[in-house]
Amino acid sequence: MEPITIIIGLASLSIGSVISFFILKNAKKEAERIKKEKILQAKEKFIELKSQHERSINEKNREFNKAQTRVKEKETKLNQRLGEMNKKEKELIEEKKTVVKQKEILSKKQKELDENKKKQIQQLEEISNLSAEQAKKELVETLKDEAKTEALSIIQGTIEEAKLTASQEAKKIVIQTIQRIATEQSIENAVSVFNIDSDDLKGRIIGREGRNIRALEAATGVDIIVDDTPEAIIISCFDSVRREIARLSLHKLVTDGRIHPARIEEVVKKTTKEIKDEIIEIGKKTTIDLGIHGLHPELIRMVGRMRYRSSYGQNLLQHSRETANLCATMAAELGLDSKAAKRAGLLHDIGKVPEDNAETPHAILGMQLAEKYGEKPEVCNAIGAHHDEIEMTSLISPLIQVCDAVSGARPGARRQILDSYISRIKELEDTALSFNGVVKSYAIQAGRELRVVVESEKVSDSEANKLSFQISEKIQNEMTYPGQVKVTVIRETRAISIAK
Repeated sequence: MEPITIIIGLASLSIGSVISFFILKNAKKEAERIKKEKILQAKEKFIELKSQHERSINEKNREFNKAQTRVKEKETKLNQRLGEMNKKEKELIEEKKTVVKQKEILSKKQKELDENKKKQIQQLEEISNLSAEQAKKELVETLKDEAKTEALSIIQGTIEEAKLTASQEAKKIVIQTIQRIATEQSIENAVSVFNIDSDDLKGRIIGREGRNIRALEAATGVDIIVDDTPEAIIISCFDSVRREIARLSLHKLVTDGRIHPARIEEVVKKTTKEIKDEIIEIGKKTTIDLGIHGLHPELIRMVGRMRYRSSYGQNLLQHSRETANLCATMAAELGLDSKAAKRAGLLHDIGKVPEDNAETPHAILGMQLAEKYGEKPEVCNAIGAHHDEIEMTSLISPLIQVCDAVSGARPGARRQILDSYISRIKELEDTALSFNGVVKSYAIQAGRELRVVVESEKVSDSEANKLSFQISEKIQNEMTYPGQVKVTVIRETRAISIAK
């Protein structure tokens, strides 16, 4: 039995070895096959990624080529415009030479006319044998018609000369103004740009027959300019608060997609409330940044409103912060109360913020407001005396005056014309509001147009025409302004019902 068992075991071992050999061989083949499949898949993935990368590069190349083409086109247009401007400049120089020659000829003719008049007067005196007074009277009667004719001729010549030189002089004035005034400040104080994703939105903002844009202008008091500027709408108004309300309202309307008069009024009201809240937040942040505590909430609101007010072209909040920091530093150097000095420096122009009491000097008005809201006497005196309206009674008062001048005296910090401009705009609006039935009034287009909104129940269509004439007459008789002011009276009837 033992040999048989040994034989069977050897046979089993042989068979197992053979089977293991074949299994191992098959496993190697399977592993080789899987390896090849993985390599093939990796190659396919690499080829796919390479193709995507090449497509991305080609797309970017195409975009770059398009951008390069647009730049070249703009460069060509600019060169053409430059050539046209050079040509116009040469023409203007020639016109100037012509005008100078005409002036010389006119001067010679005037001299000849004066000599002829003298000779005629002498002849008349010799022939008439009259007294000097009688001769003067007869001479006056004789020369009346001739003088009228000559005067008309001179007037006509002056008009023609003005026509020739008006364009040149106007361009010279505009160029000088641009050179002397910072363009960035002009834009910041009068214009905001609202960017849009597509020019198709311009049509929706304008609305059918312009009703949307009219509703937006009437609700906000700004002038909205929709022109050929690509992907941009211009918001123009002297009041930066109104501009910001209009800009944010437009953003909400475009984002929401519903643009119609009722929705516009709703959004403008909501945005106005948000701006008021933001003004308070700006005031709080400013006081925290400067380390000023215990300020009355109404003064904090006025400090926030400074962000939307300019002083001769200089942002009022920035100017007040500069003055406050300068005052604190100077007071510390002199051993005075730096906290009180900083407080007075921040509040010294607070009288420029309120919209009423326009006739009261801003320093006095600021002092009255500070007294009203519980500020210390030395702070109130420093505010009221920084333009010498009242006598200085504290040591920090001259510091406020000096630091105010230092902050405003930087070259380019201020533009003197802006304050009088805003005062004129405000006077225009107040003039319209003085008439019965007027609800709102907005001066737009740099004061060249006054838009007046009236109550339809109190003012009829015929009375609207009469009101427009009366307002224009009052402006013409009581105000001084350049150019012309167009008065537009808007009367609108609305019927509102509620379905329950």
